[in-house]
Amino acid sequence: MQSSSTHSFETALGWIGIAWNDRGLTRLFLPDRREKVERRLAALAAVSAKNSAPNATIEGVIDAIRSYAAGELVEFSDVAVDFSGVDAFRHAIYRVARELKFGDISTYGELAGRAGYPGLARETGQALGSNPLPLIVPCHRILAAGGKIGGFSAPGGAATKEKMLTLEGVRVGRPEPAQQAFGF
Repeated sequence: MQSSSTHSFETALGWIGIAWNDRGLTRLFLPDRREKVERRLAALAAVSAKNSAPNATIEGVIDAIRSYAAGELVEFSDVAVDFSGVDAFRHAIYRVARELKFGDISTYGELAGRAGYPGLARETGQALGSNPLPLIVPCHRILAAGGKIGGFSAPGGAATKEKMLTLEGVRVGRPEPAQQAFGF
């Protein structure tokens, strides 16, 4: 197993933790309280990771994440990632999810079909539930059938997913009530 480095940093959404190696990012922990993020990073450190100062490439990723959290349009499709140890199915799902641009959404079933696994919506949801790089692999952009928010395994659950989608201009949930009548 290749050793990796870790780092935590604050954003407008809360503290985020990342881990990386020479090939790219290996883990990203979505916003939470600082203590919780650092506890997760410490657990990685127990398995061959160390807290390190980010290099220029990682600083660029951190800056992009901070910009995203501040509501700016940011794409992460060019961020180098290392999916070593990820099976072919999950790798295909993550690859296709990374093709979704800022503000684009899909359903679990649609994503499964585009990845070459039609009919495996539930398995796609499970793969995204174990996504090691949320935001970089934008699992928050995947909705349940019928445009429902669906689950989200990050801290804050579906509320965090909805907040991230709102940052991207995507409204999920009940539609605005239509104007009933003019009172002339």
